[in-house]
Amino acid sequence: MEIRKLTPEVKKEVLEHLRGRSAGGASDIEAIVAGIVEDVRKRGDAAVFELTKRFDKADITAENIRVTKKEMEAAYEAVDPALLEVIRRALENIRTYHEKQKRSSWFSSGPDGTMLGQKIVPLEKAGVYVPGGKAVYPSSVLMNIVPAKVAGVDRVIMVTPPGADGRISANTLVAANEAGVDEIYKVGGAQAIAALAYGTESIPKVDKITGPGNIFVALAKKQVYGLVSIDSIAGPSEIMVLADETANARHVAADLLSQAEHDEMASAILVTTSDTLAKQVDREIALFLEQLSREGIIRKSLEQYGYLLVAEDLTEAIDMVNAVASEHLEIVTANPFDVMTRIRNAGAIFLGGYSSEPLGDYFAGPNHILPTGGSARFFSPLGVDDFIKKSSIIYYSKEALEGVARDIITFANAEGLTAHANSIAVRFEDKAE
Repeated sequence: MEIRKLTPEVKKEVLEHLRGRSAGGASDIEAIVAGIVEDVRKRGDAAVFELTKRFDKADITAENIRVTKKEMEAAYEAVDPALLEVIRRALENIRTYHEKQKRSSWFSSGPDGTMLGQKIVPLEKAGVYVPGGKAVYPSSVLMNIVPAKVAGVDRVIMVTPPGADGRISANTLVAANEAGVDEIYKVGGAQAIAALAYGTESIPKVDKITGPGNIFVALAKKQVYGLVSIDSIAGPSEIMVLADETANARHVAADLLSQAEHDEMASAILVTTSDTLAKQVDREIALFLEQLSREGIIRKSLEQYGYLLVAEDLTEAIDMVNAVASEHLEIVTANPFDVMTRIRNAGAIFLGGYSSEPLGDYFAGPNHILPTGGSARFFSPLGVDDFIKKSSIIYYSKEALEGVARDIITFANAEGLTAHANSIAVRFEDKAE
């Protein structure tokens, strides 16, 4: 990888290059996705079955699209018992973390005869998308389902692409069952998102769709937003490591590669105040590439979106971190806790040399479904709040309303909304006489 000094010109170049990965720029694919979504809207199951055959080579019908109890039992027979125990331990951590995010409705009353409040209600139906394709992600199953169940969602409906044999990975099925999923359907891609958004003869319409996927999934979520809610438009995976001369170069290199192996569009960036560390990390990356199984994907990712940036000082490095707003940020400095207080934009922040990114992916408890593509500037990790909605509660007694009636009427008349003003005035007609 090329080591570059972090100048204003380099900063601008890197940011523009990274933003070019956004799903918003894929107009050719957007048109394809629009056709898929419309087809599912019009033809329901028939379109889903045809598209699944075309893209996943699987023969899916109304009789086999939903995972059965028998299939789930077979999955438990097939799964590695050691993995099952790990899933259960991770599940406990994830559930405990998300339980702390729960909020309650609240109400406050005043002596003037008023009561105000906020009622918090879980969504009725949530659709969670779990990717297939290049890899199987039982960890994403847990991260999608657990916050929904903790929030109290009535029905959590999972969709995931089947293999050509019409089956879903045993690891995925077992993870879903352990997390408390209610229904699982064998469909992936844009057609799965459309099915959840519109509903078909087999797949129920949901209130919200969450979970990462490829560009077809991301664009489909974008197109159905408004008809249903979504978490965010997920892009390729990202990691940024902010390090100084105290960091272990071998560890930093390993962490950068842990994200680069996701796919060719993944981004791995080191920004450091140490030229020496940058050179050491570069050497360690070269050594690791000779050993890792996904070497081809990693190399392509690093060639396209990998950077080793040397900043003048920590302030300049932090400024770059906040500008990139990376999905994952590792802070490996002499005082990571102090640096963390100056970070404004990041999906998940990992502090210190032993808090490597895969810890968050699998086990620690915080959600690994995170904002990408710079959207950590305004999006948050998936959590319990994604599966609730709030209603404002307002109560005024006659006496309380009378005390503010003139203010409301004045406001309404100033906006030219005389019916609004009349709605208040009519309640006190007897006073005007």
